[in-house]
Amino acid sequence: MRISIWISAVLLCLASVAVFHQQIISWVVLPQYIAWAHETEALGLQTGQALDETQLSLAKTLEIKAPEKIRIVYVAEVPFPRDNFILKKVGEAFGFIGDGVVNNAQVFGYSIYVRQGYALTTANLAHELVHVRQIERSSLDRIVTQHFSDLAQYGYENSPLEKEAFATEALYIHK
Repeated sequence: MRISIWISAVLLCLASVAVFHQQIISWVVLPQYIAWAHETEALGLQTGQALDETQLSLAKTLEIKAPEKIRIVYVAEVPFPRDNFILKKVGEAFGFIGDGVVNNAQVFGYSIYVRQGYALTTANLAHELVHVRQIERSSLDRIVTQHFSDLAQYGYENSPLEKEAFATEALYIHK
């Protein structure tokens, strides 16, 4: 009798997750990730390097509203909240982290985290600057929310935010 109750409870939980996964992500995962993203941006703004003149010129060309605020932070590994069990599992599910996954760069507001050893070419920087511009147009909270939704719906390569960044990157690939 106890085993059947336990099995029923587990099945009910699994069914709830299957039916309400969007709400679970919205209510549980996103607020935690957004708070962490703001902390990560703040740290980057304190520790990162300002854009050099060439990079600043590119940011202005790409119509960044406040290019002087941007900081580049070189790190051994692009940060992800691995110490948070829920966010770690979501990151693994979306392919952000895990065996064989290498994240070369990621934008948190005006902080661009770049993995040491990754060539931050003009094209690669243009890609990241597009993400800064997207955040300026909206907000970090809204872009994080949209990105999670887009990843679930389209995958990384086909998400609208990434498609915009890849299109701009392509314009600078030979520069």
